[in-house]
Amino acid sequence: MTKHVTIEYPDGLSETLAIAEDELPRELTFLAAAKLYELGRLSSGLAARLAGIDRVTFLSRLADVGVPAINLRDEEIDAEIEAAHDLAR
Repeated sequence: MTKHVTIEYPDGLSETLAIAEDELPRELTFLAAAKLYELGRLSSGLAARLAGIDRVTFLSRLADVGVPAINLRDEEIDAEIEAAHDLAR
């Protein structure tokens, strides 16, 4: 089942954002998905589904809005580094 959200926005927003009026809903949805991914609230797969695009496209577009595609917490980064050191030994 699909649910919908309505967002009210002021006249001229598409001009302010320099995008076509008909692209605004897609852009706002992508930005919401990107932010939720950045906050760690959604996985990349779920965020991509929210944005209505495939995961690879979603991850590649994140750089356009300044969101890192790899979203690891400090302890996850430390674990990855430790695992890499273990493999190198």
